[in-house]
Amino acid sequence: MKDNYFSILKNETKTRFWINNPSEREIKLALEQGAVNCTTNPAFCSKLISSEPEYLQQVIDDVIKEYPDIEEAAKVVYQRASKRIMEFFCPIYEESKGTEGFVTMQDDPRKDEDTESIINAALENRKLGKNFMVKIPVIKGGIEAIEGCVEENIPICATEVFSISQAVYMCEKYTEAVKRTGNSPRFFITHISGIFDEYLKKYALRENIKIDSGLIDSAGLSVARKEYAILKKMGYKTTLLGGGARGPHHFTGLAGGSVHITINWSTAEEIINSGVTVENTLDTEISSTIIDELKEKFEDYRKAYDEDGLQVDEFAGFGPVQLFRNSFLKGWYLLLAEIASRKHAAAL
Repeated sequence: MKDNYFSILKNETKTRFWINNPSEREIKLALEQGAVNCTTNPAFCSKLISSEPEYLQQVIDDVIKEYPDIEEAAKVVYQRASKRIMEFFCPIYEESKGTEGFVTMQDDPRKDEDTESIINAALENRKLGKNFMVKIPVIKGGIEAIEGCVEENIPICATEVFSISQAVYMCEKYTEAVKRTGNSPRFFITHISGIFDEYLKKYALRENIKIDSGLIDSAGLSVARKEYAILKKMGYKTTLLGGGARGPHHFTGLAGGSVHITINWSTAEEIINSGVTVENTLDTEISSTIIDELKEKFEDYRKAYDEDGLQVDEFAGFGPVQLFRNSFLKGWYLLLAEIASRKHAAAL
C-alpha cells in the first residue's frame, strides 16, 4: 500500500478508519487503505440504488420471489447486502481474533424505541456472520436494547450520540450490564459530529442567527473531543467512534488518539487527494471564545456540550437526533418504494 494519509495513520497512530455504506468497489478500495470495520445504517440500500443499481435490483428481484411481503422483503434485502460486506471483512475478523473486521447493521428506523424488536433483529442478523455488530440508537428503548445485547454478548455500536449526556449515560448502563452478566462485548460510542454541525447551520438559517459558519464547523468536533476526554478519564471500557462526517475535517479533526472514525468513501478520497498530513488533533482544545459564542447562540449546543445538558427522556426528541433519524426513515421508505416498483414490474 502506497504511503498516504490512511497508511500513515494506521502505522503511526492508534486511530482506525471504518468505511460507511459502501458499494463493492468502495469496499475493496477501503480495504486497500486499511479500513478495519464497516458501518451500515437503514439508508444503506437506498444509497445502493444509485451507487450500484444493477446489483441491488438483482438482490431485490431474487428476494421478492421468496418474500412477497414488501416489509419482509426490505429486511431481507438489507441483510443480503450487509452479508456481502461481512464476507469481505471476515478475513480481518479472523486475523485479529475477533477484535476487528466487524460490520454494523441497524434495525428498521420506525422501530427505534421498540426494545424487543431491536433485540430480535440483532439475534436474527447475528446469524449472517460472526463479524456482525449491532448498531442501536442511544435513546430510551435503544438503551434498554443495548443492555439486552450485552446479555447476549453481541458486539455493540451505540449510535445517534450528539451529546455528552448520551455518551456518559450509555457507558454507565453498559458498565452495569457487564457487571450483571459477566459479558463484555466490543462496545463503541458513535459521536455524530458532522450532522450536528449541519443541524446548527439549518437552525441558524431558519432563525436568522448571525454567526460565522466557520465557527459552527467547530461545534461537533468540540463536543466529540470533550466526550473523548471524559470517557478516557472515567475509564469506561469503550472506544469513541466518530461518525456522520460532512467533510474531511470531521475525520482529520479527531485523528491521532485511540479513536475510530467512519466515513463515506467520497470523504476518504477527499482526504487522500488533499495532501493533508496526519496530525494529533484529538487533544487540541478549541478556543473558549468559540465555545462561549456557540453556547450563547445555540441552546442545543449547550445541551450537547454540558455534561448535564440532557435527561434520558430528552434523548429521542433532541433536534440533531431527529434530523439524523429522518434521513434513515427517508432511506428506508425509498427502499420500500423500490421493492414495490420492481414487484409491480415483475407482475406485468
